[in-house]
Amino acid sequence: MTTPSLIARIDHFVLTVASIEATCAFYGRALGMETVTFAGGRKALAFGQQKINLHEVGREFEPKAQRPTAGSGDFCLISETPLDTIIAHLRAQRIEIEIGPVDRTGAQGPLRSVYIRDPDGNLVEISNQITAA
Repeated sequence: MTTPSLIARIDHFVLTVASIEATCAFYGRALGMETVTFAGGRKALAFGQQKINLHEVGREFEPKAQRPTAGSGDFCLISETPLDTIIAHLRAQRIEIEIGPVDRTGAQGPLRSVYIRDPDGNLVEISNQITAA
């Protein structure tokens, strides 16, 4: 007997960063994310119906990961903006594309992706869903 999926979607995840200010500036400039302030002055990056909560190294909010470390993140973000437009924007912002475009497999099927690094070295995959022709 298999257990049915009990999870519907991701609401947020946490990145531990060296500088919340530098991280907010980067994600705003690179990906158009909005910096939001919530509960006790904490900061997050909002986009779509999700957010990335930010913890600064040494000032993490409890509870936290067992070994929070800046630069240990590796995640994929789906965009409806054409990848060519994203690439042009990243280049205009002088943000280095580490790899891509390349084809990958995502949770919902094929992706075309580019990879960048944020100020802490987290690997950020930005992808378009590839639809069948």
